[in-house]
Amino acid sequence: MGIDLGTANTLVYARGKGVVLNEPSVVAVNVTGEVIAVGSDAKRTIGRTPSGITAMRPLREGVIADFTAAEQMLRALMKKALPSRRFARPRVVICVPSGITGVERRAVIDSARSAGAREVHLIEEPMAAAIGAGLPVDEPVGCMVVDIGGGTTEVAVVSMGGLVTAQSVRIAGDALDAAIAAHVKKKHALAIGERTAEDIKMAIGSAARVPAPRAASDSSPDSSADAASDAPSGTASDVASDTDEGGAPQRRTSFTVRGRDHISGLPRIQEITEEEIREALTEPVDAIIRAVHHTLDACPPELSGDIIERGIALTGGGALLRGLDLRLQQEMGVPVTVADQPLDCVVNGTAKCVDEFASLHGMLTGAKERPRRTVRL
Repeated sequence: MGIDLGTANTLVYARGKGVVLNEPSVVAVNVTGEVIAVGSDAKRTIGRTPSGITAMRPLREGVIADFTAAEQMLRALMKKALPSRRFARPRVVICVPSGITGVERRAVIDSARSAGAREVHLIEEPMAAAIGAGLPVDEPVGCMVVDIGGGTTEVAVVSMGGLVTAQSVRIAGDALDAAIAAHVKKKHALAIGERTAEDIKMAIGSAARVPAPRAASDSSPDSSADAASDAPSGTASDVASDTDEGGAPQRRTSFTVRGRDHISGLPRIQEITEEEIREALTEPVDAIIRAVHHTLDACPPELSGDIIERGIALTGGGALLRGLDLRLQQEMGVPVTVADQPLDCVVNGTAKCVDEFASLHGMLTGAKERPRRTVRL
């Protein structure tokens, strides 16, 4: 079994079955600590729970923040993923950020074992992302991957089956959502929740000006549909692109948001523009760009030429932020491309490690040690 244990979502791969589960990393518990709901059911309760029930995320910034909740979530998701193997204790490969500490690493292993895993192996997320993106990770050439998840952004140069240099920046999708919520509160005196901030990001968020119509590489084919189906603060038309008279897609430049007035405490509707959201995202986007720049600076000269030729691969949900590839390309001066199915790169890389465990075992954590550092920008 392979698990992409993410801050925002957890994906589970089962050998011979493919990705069998893709659920939000959310747990709803009562005052006694009993789990009431896990995954999608729990996420729907965020901001709507009565007293005595709390919806929480067991992971923060890519690492376990609540050991008990993480264990219960893993147990429930593993049982849901393999209902026919109720008493089986599977071998599990789990993705972890490249910059986690030994204590955080042990917490992941202990949680998985407590949840029923027979054997636990860890793979660093940038390596899994590079494998899932189809990069030649085992060849003597330099490949650079930037994986932007919910809690962390992983930037790494990969060559010959290992991470040559890597940085884990605890600024990613959640930080983008928080920046949007803070901006709306400061500029419009309107309080919104994290789900609403995420809807705004998906609808009109951008890192750079992008000529319309939207380029295929800037968005997921299903992103509009996903946003519309989970948008408590706007209608489907708020999230999806409009079309002109000829049927050609036109990117929306504004979003109607519903929230609570910070002064009066009453519900209020506010129109938010693409331009102001791009400005609100400047600080976290700049932090991600600095991490990429620092990693390139630390890259050996022999591999720099490979990166200039091959470019940078973007993976993770953050890769879908409109204009991010263009902004990185302008700042770094090297080609930047969004990987196919960027949301699935990490779990696909993990799946390959499960299926080809004997040959890829050397890429798992513990087989090769290297200096690690977590950067807070």
